[in-house]
Amino acid sequence: MNARSRLISAFLKAEGRITQAAVAFGTASLALAAVVGLFQVLARFVFHAPASWSEPLIQATLIWMTYVTLAAAMRTGTLISVDLALSISTGTFRMFVRTLIAMSILVLLFVLFWFGCALVWRVRFQTIAGLGISASWVYAALPVGSVLSAIALLANVLDPRETGDHQTENAG
Repeated sequence: MNARSRLISAFLKAEGRITQAAVAFGTASLALAAVVGLFQVLARFVFHAPASWSEPLIQATLIWMTYVTLAAAMRTGTLISVDLALSISTGTFRMFVRTLIAMSILVLLFVLFWFGCALVWRVRFQTIAGLGISASWVYAALPVGSVLSAIALLANVLDPRETGDHQTENAG
C-alpha cells in the first residue's frame, strides 16, 4: 500500500466517522423536534398554556437536521447523480459527467458556505424570540453543513462504492 492509498484510506475512515456523527446528530435533532412538537400540541390544546419557546426550537432543530445530514446524502451519491446523463454515458464520458456533477455541487456548497457565513455574521446581534439565543447559532447550520457535505462529496468521488450508478458500472 503506497502513501497515496494510505492517505485516501485515512481520509475515508475519518469521513466515515464524521458523516456517521452527522447522521446521529440529525436523527437526534429530528427526535427532539418530534418530542417538542408533541409537547407543543399538548401544552396548547390540552393544558391551554402554550410554550413560546417550542416553535423556534422546532424550527432550529429542523434547520440543523437538514443541513448537517445533507452530508450523508452526498456520501451515498443520492444528490450527486443525474440519472439520465449517467445512464446513457459510458467510459471516459461517464467519468467526465461524474466530475462535472461533483464540481457543480462543490461550487454550490462553496456558495452556501460563503453566504451562510455572511448570514451568521449579519444576524449575530439578533436574538431568537422564545429561546433567547443569538440567531447566529441557528444559521451556523449552513456553513457547518456545507463543510460536512464537501467532505462527504470528496469521499464519494474517491470511493463511489455506495452510489447507485456505480452498481450499474459493475454490472456491465
